[in-house]
Order: sequence, then structure tokens, then C-alpha cells
Amino acid sequence: MTRTAGPGSARRGSPARRGLRRLQLRLTAAYTLITLVGLSCLSWLVIRTDDRSREAAEYDEMRRRASVAASLVYYEDDRIRLDGLADDEATAGTPQIVVLEERPGKGPAVVFRGSVQQFDVPATALARAAGSAMRTEETVREEARDRTGGPVRLLAVPFWHDATDEVAGAAVAVGDPAYGSAEHRSLVLSLVVGCAALTALAALTGHVLSGRSMRPAWQALEQQERLLADAAHELRTPVAVMRGSVEMAERGSGESAAHLPRIRRAADRMGHVVENLLTRGRLEAAVESVRAEPLRLDQLVEEVCADLPEGGHRLELRLEESVVDADAALVRVAVRNLLDNAVRHGRTPGEPGGAELLVTVRGPEVSVADRGPGVEPGRLPELMERFRSPGGGTGIGLSLVQRVALAHRGGLTVRARTGGGAVFVLRLAPVRSRRRRAGRDEGRRPGRDEGRRPGRDGGRRPGRRLGA
Repeated sequence: MTRTAGPGSARRGSPARRGLRRLQLRLTAAYTLITLVGLSCLSWLVIRTDDRSREAAEYDEMRRRASVAASLVYYEDDRIRLDGLADDEATAGTPQIVVLEERPGKGPAVVFRGSVQQFDVPATALARAAGSAMRTEETVREEARDRTGGPVRLLAVPFWHDATDEVAGAAVAVGDPAYGSAEHRSLVLSLVVGCAALTALAALTGHVLSGRSMRPAWQALEQQERLLADAAHELRTPVAVMRGSVEMAERGSGESAAHLPRIRRAADRMGHVVENLLTRGRLEAAVESVRAEPLRLDQLVEEVCADLPEGGHRLELRLEESVVDADAALVRVAVRNLLDNAVRHGRTPGEPGGAELLVTVRGPEVSVADRGPGVEPGRLPELMERFRSPGGGTGIGLSLVQRVALAHRGGLTVRARTGGGAVFVLRLAPVRSRRRRAGRDEGRRPGRDEGRRPGRDGGRRPGRRLGA
């Protein structure tokens, strides 16, 4: 028993397979890139929104504190009163509060500072913000720097003199640009880690999905490569026989006719191989459904047995009238392969001559028995594996029989034959009950009349010798 390793290794490195793998990688890369771009844009929007939310929250707090401080400032006897500021919570925490009053000829001057001095802002920056608020009589926001050079935020709210109803100064809130930065950094880190994990998951998912989407292409390539490998393996021997016979005929003189039988047998073998390959391709590619029609199974088996090649084989038929729902072309190929397998491996060990065969049709089952060395039932899956059949075969024949049986909702089994040998049983689906009567009345497939079948004796055929 040998195994051919060439086709498998060649397929693994074929250009078509490399092209499909490259295409799968490209699809995976495209899916991953699209996901990465989408997640990056979404993350940027989230980060930008969170940053603006932090800034808005800080300015809202600054406006609240500055507005409260401005409302607590009042004038009595033309003098500013700040006694309410020191006890209010608005001036006790952060953002810190600074109150500036307009001094004639000098500009805004600091008259109050909150208890918390988080930033040491120069008086000129505070006066500039307070002056802007006093001129516009509106709330003003500015960016500035403290004495260490760090950035700060300023928000100034003007207040008015109680007696003159004129702008008298402004309450300035000093805010921290880094407000909420720890939470913001945590959000950014979470987004980065989450995007990386989602991108990796997208890459894996894309690879799986691209592989599944390309599965039909892989299957088509597998079928094509398997068909080519089978054709190369099966056709090599008959082609070599024909070439050798033709060369010998060309060299000889007057003996060309002696090589014609070998050429004819090789041609028949090639036709049988081509038919097997086409049938296998039809079943694997599913180019068309099985055309199941009422079929006289016994008549079809008898026709196939009549075409058995000569070689001294002893053939006995035991055929019972049987009607099944089946595709005649597929069943014919399956029965022919069973007979070919029996002829090749069914010779009695140690005895010359051809094979001793017993073909039986009973109901939806066709059994072919031989007197060969026999086969263990557990080895049937191995025998139907391509390039694993003993005796020089490829296993394509039995594999094709199995496929035909499965296409007809049946199966292929093997058992030991009493007295030595093996019995292969092809089981098909029986005819449907509503069509059984029509099948018995009209059963003329595959085209043989009852008048052409003499010698019926209880559904049995006498043993006969072919090509003796």
C-alpha cells in the first residue's frame, strides 16, 4: 500500500492557493484598517467632546463664583464694602476670587483676594481682564500666565456703584486649565486600550469572515485540483500503454494487428476514467441536481454486467425485479465501478484465471461479491480515500460509488463473504410509495424490453463465463 505525496505538496504551494491567501490577507487588512479609522475618528470626537466639557464646566464654576462675589460688593457712604466676601464659600475655594476696583487715574486695583491663592497671577493681567469687563459691561474670558509661566484662565464679571449706577470694578475668577485632567487622561487611556483591543478583535473577525466568504473559492479550487490530480493519476497508465503499443507496432512489420487489443483496452480504460472524472466533478460541483426517476434497477445492472470486459471471469447474476428512484447515469457509473473493483481485486488467492463474481439485486440494494482476499468492514473509509487503495488503484472508484450512494440518500457497506472474499453492497433510496405502481407498470429504464430478457427463473440468472 502506497501513498502519493506529490499532488498534496504541489497543491499547498500552487500559485492559485498563494493568490487566495494573499487575497484573504488583503481583505483582513482592509477590514482592520476600516475599523481602525472608524474607531480613531470616534475616539477623537469623544476626546474632543470631553475636553470641551471640562473647559465648559470650569468656566461655569468660575462664572458662578465671580457672579456671587460681584453681588456681595456694595457701597456705603461712597466707600466700597467687602465684609460679605470673606465669609462666603464662593471666595473660599477654587477657582480663586480677586476683586478689583477702578481708581481714578490709576486703573483697576486689587482690593480683595480669596483665602486660597492657587496661582500667583501678575496684577497687570488681572487689571487687563477687569478693565475689559468694565468697558464692555459684560462677562469677559481671557487666557493668561502666572508668574511661573504656567497657563491660567481668567473670567471677569463687572459690578456697579450703588449711588451712581456706574461700573465701579470687577470680580475676577482665576481657573486652572488642568481641571479634570486626571479623568481626561484616564478616558484617553481607556479609549486607546479599547481601540487596540477592538482593532485586534476586528482583525481576527475579519480574517474569519474573509475566510468564510472565500470558502466557495477554496472549495472550487480544491475540486479543480482534485480533478486534475485524479485525471493525471488515472490517465497516465492507459496513455503509456497506448503509446508503447503504437511504438511497437511502428517498429514491427505485419504485426500491427496484435497490438490492437491492448490499444482498445487502454482506450476503454481511458473512457471509463473520463466518465468517472466527469461524474465526480458533477457531484462535487453540484452543477445540477440528481435527476431521480423510477428506474428498473435489475435491468440496469444486467446491462452493465453484459458490458463487463473479457478476461475469463465467472459471473453469476441473481436479479429480482426492483424499482427505485434514481439517476440512471449515476447508478450505472457506480455499478460499473463496483464490478471493476471486484474484477481487479476479486481473484481467488493462489488460483489462476479470472475473478469469481456474484451480482445480486434485491430491493434497492445491489451487492457485488467476489472471492478475493476480503476486506475488513472497518477499512472501508480507508479504501474510499483517494490514493490509498491497495493493488495499484487510486480509491477513486469506491469513493465515487460512495458519493453516488449519498446523493441517492443511501450508502455503501462491505462485509465478509462466506467461504472467502468480500461483498460490497450499494444501497439506494427505495421508490416512493405513490409512484411504486407507476414504476412497476412503466419500468422500462434504462431502455431494455421484457422480451429481450429470456431465461427468467424466479429472478435468478444462471452462472456464466465471460471471455473464457
